[in-house]
Amino acid sequence: MPAATVTSKGQITIPAPVRTALGLDAGDRVEFVEIEKGRFAIVPATISLTRLKGVIRKPENPVSIEEMNAAIAQRRAGQMLKKK
Repeated sequence: MPAATVTSKGQITIPAPVRTALGLDAGDRVEFVEIEKGRFAIVPATISLTRLKGVIRKPENPVSIEEMNAAIAQRRAGQMLKKK
């Protein structure tokens, strides 16, 4: 099992087999996700744009910019009423 030592600055070097398994390269970011109290998972926080292709499907009914702006304005107006 790969292991790492925490330095006095709180830094660790992620072992090469772990970096490879996570697909990490120099400069990539990771997130520490608490899976239960006192246990964390390390997950890559940077994903290449090519890996995102196809994640979001094209809408069946495209919305125009004007319709988007109207929806935003309507939502904003509703939030303003709640604040009063």
